[in-house]
Amino acid sequence: MRLNHFIASATDLSRRAADLAIRQGRITVDGQPGKVGQNIQASQVVTCDGQIIQTRLHQATILLHKPVGYVSSRRQQGSHSTVFDLLPPDLQHLQIAGRLDQDSSGLLVLTSDGQLLYTLTHPKFAKVKTYEVTLTRPLSDQDRQRLTEGVVLSDGLSQLFVTAVEGRHVVLNLSEGRNRQIRRTFGALDYGITRLHRTSIGPYQLANLPAGEWQLAHVRGVRHA
Repeated sequence: MRLNHFIASATDLSRRAADLAIRQGRITVDGQPGKVGQNIQASQVVTCDGQIIQTRLHQATILLHKPVGYVSSRRQQGSHSTVFDLLPPDLQHLQIAGRLDQDSSGLLVLTSDGQLLYTLTHPKFAKVKTYEVTLTRPLSDQDRQRLTEGVVLSDGLSQLFVTAVEGRHVVLNLSEGRNRQIRRTFGALDYGITRLHRTSIGPYQLANLPAGEWQLAHVRGVRHA
């Protein structure tokens, strides 16, 4: 996370005011003067005017841009970091609403709101998720139709609704969330996937959030915190 973003999320300072405080030498990171544009880790200690900055986001819903290589788990799996390594200590309690596998990137919603978690993950609410997918070969018109009609997998019929195709690049919607469903569905049609990137979950949009960073969730002008 950028240092000014962290300061703005934990204090009454705006990001611009946080940058000014950094330039004025009022901010330290692990005892060293902070730098404008600096990225910090959740384990680092940040102070302003000698006082440790504590995040105030115990009750929160956040959006996180998950990079490839991170696992959607609290526990490290092998040498791979978890998405919680990208968050400050006060956000370690949040629950993930819809995981992404290690090789996928894009939007994760994490929340302390149990009802929101339920509505985003329970199949009966059928929250639509949007993905950008790059295939190992161009998607044919015939296979696009087969995806809409449904492909039989070991755990039932899988329907993917393709909204745009440009050669090997596909944009699709999915209202389910079975394990590795998109990869398995394309695999059943003899397509490999080189990139799988989620851009939305229900009303939540990834937009221009940089990879590895998070922000408080905003939906239709409502701020969750």
